[in-house]
Amino acid sequence: MSTPNRTHHDSAQLDQLPADAVPGSPVATDDHVESGRSSSGKPLRMSSTRTGRAWASLCAAVLAFVVLIVFMMQNTRSTEVNFLWMHGTIPLALALLIAAVGAALLTIVVGVARVTQLRRFARRPR
Repeated sequence: MSTPNRTHHDSAQLDQLPADAVPGSPVATDDHVESGRSSSGKPLRMSSTRTGRAWASLCAAVLAFVVLIVFMMQNTRSTEVNFLWMHGTIPLALALLIAAVGAALLTIVVGVARVTQLRRFARRPR
């Protein structure tokens, strides 16, 4: 019986049928992930996990190291460097790498000091 308007009795019968027997309903299969729904029919939530974030961070780090290696291989010309009482010649890429690491360490020290200051302020009784 295919009528466009269902009665209350017809919808009650459809609720008792398996999901794959109801016209227009998704078929319950093992490949429910492809449809974006769980096996119970609820939408899947794609949430970020620690493992996923670690994987993305690792991929970004590897990409950054590849770029750094290419940069260092292309800038091997020696340059004269003077710092305080020290002076000498080192490859340009190495001098820039040392400067970048020094700047990163300075940023980390200032960041740790600020986070420590904010934590002390947050623990202080009001």
